[in-house]
Amino acid sequence: MDVRGRLAANMKRLRKERGWSQEALADAAGLDRTYVSGIERKVKNPTIMVVDRIALALGCRLGDLLDSLEKETSNG
Repeated sequence: MDVRGRLAANMKRLRKERGWSQEALADAAGLDRTYVSGIERKVKNPTIMVVDRIALALGCRLGDLLDSLEKETSNG
């Protein structure tokens, strides 16, 4: 999976774990909901500054959004 796929999957997973809609995440990160949707659908390429805003909003490390999903599946 490429970095956009990892970002999209991790962002969606963390957002859903918090029970947030895309709109709630967008509000918390100061972004437009359609932009958040585009990131999750892998049609937008956010800057590192935007990824940092998303990480802060989700209360996670920047690396948590970019980490490989294999780490998680191999531990479970």
